[in-house]
Amino acid sequence: MKIFVTGASGWVGSAVVPELLAAGHHLLGLARSDKSAAALEAQGADVHRGDLGDLDSLRRGAESADGVIHLAFHHDFDNFTNAGELDRDAITALGEALADSGRPLVVTSGTAGHAPGQVLTEDQAANPHSPRVSEHAALAFTDRGVRVSIVRLAPSVHGNGDYGFVPRLVEVAREQGISAYIGDGANRWSTVHRDDAARLFRLAVEGAPTGTVLHAIGEEGVATRDIAETIGRNLGVPVTSIPADNAMEHFGWIGAFFGLDMPASSAVTRERFGWQPTGIGLLEDLDRHYF
Repeated sequence: MKIFVTGASGWVGSAVVPELLAAGHHLLGLARSDKSAAALEAQGADVHRGDLGDLDSLRRGAESADGVIHLAFHHDFDNFTNAGELDRDAITALGEALADSGRPLVVTSGTAGHAPGQVLTEDQAANPHSPRVSEHAALAFTDRGVRVSIVRLAPSVHGNGDYGFVPRLVEVAREQGISAYIGDGANRWSTVHRDDAARLFRLAVEGAPTGTVLHAIGEEGVATRDIAETIGRNLGVPVTSIPADNAMEHFGWIGAFFGLDMPASSAVTRERFGWQPTGIGLLEDLDRHYF
């Protein structure tokens, strides 16, 4: 298949690209900069210049491909509503380009915020009040001749070179001189190794039936206290609890996420698609690669 990938040079995309190439697919990666274009070419992918705001470019990329994996997202935590609207418009452009063709559109979502305090499963719908409307925008094309599937990523997609949520927690611990958790630290984050997530995106574009929700979850839930203790041990700083009221002051923007209880299951995904995560867990990965 010729697959158009947005976010192809990002943290997850840079693992999805070699996964697809190794399986014999032809890759067309969206690149908004010379640096991204060079990285894609070095991996063996063709380059399609543009960005999420260039809807005509997105349509052309999708029209030229046998399928699309949409990984790009503008993580603007100062204006997340605007980021969600940008994503909705991009998904709509991609879906319209694929309409009535039966071609696959794999859209990235996340498990965060859909069912706080519960173990989120694949059959639970996305939170209708979330400013990230990726799933609703994509699933609208299931009755328009597009083979839509959703891959929900864990809050922590970890691995060597990670620059997401967990590295920010490490930075905060360095800056503050303590590694903190919120309250009793019993709230959980689901996790997945980046290579395992990449393999699931391949399985989705190759054969997920329309309307399918897949969970890229390697570990159902790692307690945030355990994350803080691992960071503290590696940095040699004290580990302590802070009240929820002080979370934003201490952590900054990531404080809104670190206090959430976000476990999730991938049991249905594993059974339906034979996907079995093989990467190491988050805490072991922290010990090996994050310091």
